[in-house]
Amino acid sequence: MENLVNGTRVFAVDVAQPEVAPLAEAAATIRSGGLVAFPTETVYGLGADAANAAAVERIFVAKGRPSDNPLIVHVSDRGMLSDVVREIPPKADRLAERFWPGPLTLVLPKRPTVPDSVTGGLDTVGVRMPHHPVALALIRAAGVPIAAPSANRSGRPSPTAADHVVEDLAGRIDIILDGGETGVGVESTVLDLTVDPPVLLRPGGVTLEQLTKEIGEVVVDRTVHGAEAGESPRSPGMKYKHYAPQAQVILVDGPVLDMQSKIKDLAYEYEEEGQKVGIMCSAESRGVYQAPVVLEYGSRDDLSGMASDLFSTLRAFDRHGVSVVLVEGVPATGMGLAIMNRLRRAAAGRVVQV
Repeated sequence: MENLVNGTRVFAVDVAQPEVAPLAEAAATIRSGGLVAFPTETVYGLGADAANAAAVERIFVAKGRPSDNPLIVHVSDRGMLSDVVREIPPKADRLAERFWPGPLTLVLPKRPTVPDSVTGGLDTVGVRMPHHPVALALIRAAGVPIAAPSANRSGRPSPTAADHVVEDLAGRIDIILDGGETGVGVESTVLDLTVDPPVLLRPGGVTLEQLTKEIGEVVVDRTVHGAEAGESPRSPGMKYKHYAPQAQVILVDGPVLDMQSKIKDLAYEYEEEGQKVGIMCSAESRGVYQAPVVLEYGSRDDLSGMASDLFSTLRAFDRHGVSVVLVEGVPATGMGLAIMNRLRRAAAGRVVQV
């Protein structure tokens, strides 16, 4: 089934049989320099031929993305990896064997054929093999590695459903492949393997604990906890405000009871100023708050579930017209590290520690 939204073609794709049409049209669009949004297991990506510099530039224009913010290249098999990177060190080989296809991006030395627009001018490139039948089928049908950031306007919450892509990018890209909701819900983990020990640049669907179990010591980059990157960010999500709804986001972190008390105090203060307040909390805290809009994003006992609902919940506050969103933090372990990384970016430094 096909819909046309502001000139963008939106196709519903059968995840069980992704190789059938409209994959052929989407693949032809990629090969001809066009832009295609497609589902992965993490979030929806906005893809272009990674070797086509002009096509890659169209991604930055469509998203309103800063040109020094590097993209991730998606491949469908290990052979295609060799078309993108100069060397594959033993640790990269081991991690690919263990976690690919899956939500892990490896930063490696790039081949000269990879345009500078993909890498933000760096001599390294992030590469991953997505674990989604539609994504893999699209890359295979196109026959080229696909450069793809998240398929949203720059700074907005990443899209975990095709409707989110339509909301942000309809009229700005050629095709959207609707493969339903994504699973992981936050972007891939990004690990820099050009240094020793490796450096975690962005936490995601593969946790720090899983990485250290496989390869030993992994250093966590200071930007993971909210610091800004230098002049040339080495990974998406390091330098700029990300993941934010239209409302101002304030992250409150600390012991649960202290967080609840502080959020209630802040909600009262903002309401006294005449602002409409939204609260984003765990399922366990849902009954504690009396704000006009209270949305839960999962149980604190299921951090993977919270990650899956994170971006869709942030986006939901826009529909309620709130001006301030107060968010409960979670422990920064396991998937909690990825959740807190995204919330700190959404809050743009507005973090209250209690």
